[in-house]
Amino acid sequence: MRNVLITGGSGGIGKACGRRLAEAGYDVVLTARREEPLAAAAAEIGARYVVADAANPDSFAPAVEPFDTIDLVVHAAGILDGTYARKQTFEQWRAIMSANLDSCFVVSAAALPKMVAGSRFVFISSSAAHEPMFGRTAYSASKAGMNAFAGALAREVDRDGISVHLVTPGPVDTDMLRDVPFEMYAITADDVARAVVWLDTVNPAVVLPAIRLHAVTRGPHARPPVR
Repeated sequence: MRNVLITGGSGGIGKACGRRLAEAGYDVVLTARREEPLAAAAAEIGARYVVADAANPDSFAPAVEPFDTIDLVVHAAGILDGTYARKQTFEQWRAIMSANLDSCFVVSAAALPKMVAGSRFVFISSSAAHEPMFGRTAYSASKAGMNAFAGALAREVDRDGISVHLVTPGPVDTDMLRDVPFEMYAITADDVARAVVWLDTVNPAVVLPAIRLHAVTRGPHARPPVR
């Protein structure tokens, strides 16, 4: 049985990944900052959980304690926040960068000592890393930083037989999307989760740095736009 540590596991993409991986027979440990929704998510999908802040090394350290080895890390924690650069405070900037980018280092540094040949990281990024969002300067920068971090980490750990993947979705129909004040075509959190499950079947001898997902906007498979 492979085991997996999922950040941001109380809802959205993290919870969807936990559900799909649990159904596939993984031993799933979810982490998030708020215990009540995290415990509910874990009970719902049949997982274990550890309350931990992925952006804080001391808070996150207990998240790796349940493992002898870690086969898969899915880093789905993050926030969609911020505003125009001329309106945003430095405190807001730092909060977004901490949640979305500092967390990449915190999670990786904690997990790496327990990872072995055949282990994998999957970082959940955003299309904003490639197509920066109007009025979301900090969020766009943080996701571009995640992509660069993952690329550099992949070159560092390939000698150990550890794979690093980026999953870069376009808009995803989660609670986070409710902060966007216009309609858009979106995929579901389960669409992303299915991609994550598939990634862990890729032969570790194959390099697959990133996959990008987005909704179709026309034709028989198009879904109604969300807002």
